Amino acid sequence: MTLTVLVLAFVTLQRLGELFLARRNTARLLERGAIEVAPGHYPLIVGLHTLWLGGLWVLALTRGLAPDLLLLAIFIVLQGLRVWVLATLGPRWTTRILVVPGERLIASGPYRYLSHPNYWVVIGEILVLPLAFGLVWYAAVFSILNLAVLWVRVRAENKALGR
Repeated sequence: MTLTVLVLAFVTLQRLGELFLARRNTARLLERGAIEVAPGHYPLIVGLHTLWLGGLWVLALTRGLAPDLLLLAIFIVLQGLRVWVLATLGPRWTTRILVVPGERLIASGPYRYLSHPNYWVVIGEILVLPLAFGLVWYAAVFSILNLAVLWVRVRAENKALGR
């Protein structure tokens, strides 16, 4: 049970830290003339992630679930990829779609290999962490919901970036 609490506390603190970083970066980008695109779906993303993580806390603790170590290791690899994405984008990373007119797209780091690498990491996280706790149905439901939100998000982002 201790490992369960440690894992979920880590993910919770990570997400809260990312929200803090995203707000700071968003404010700075807006000061530089960034334009926010398609903000209407943003509450859906926040709600989805909040429900996903809150539900994991409730289910894992009330059922006394312990994570599978192999799947937990995969989740840890995903965290390394997440750090790579954030480090590559630096002050341009945010949870919103912001475009600074005249700035070039990032083409280094994971962006050399994939479009939207952060979303690939999120897809993996939303699938793998519930699976680590044996919650197959939960992983399936939230993966489908996440894919629906990302379908809207990626289309809006691609349009904003001129892709």
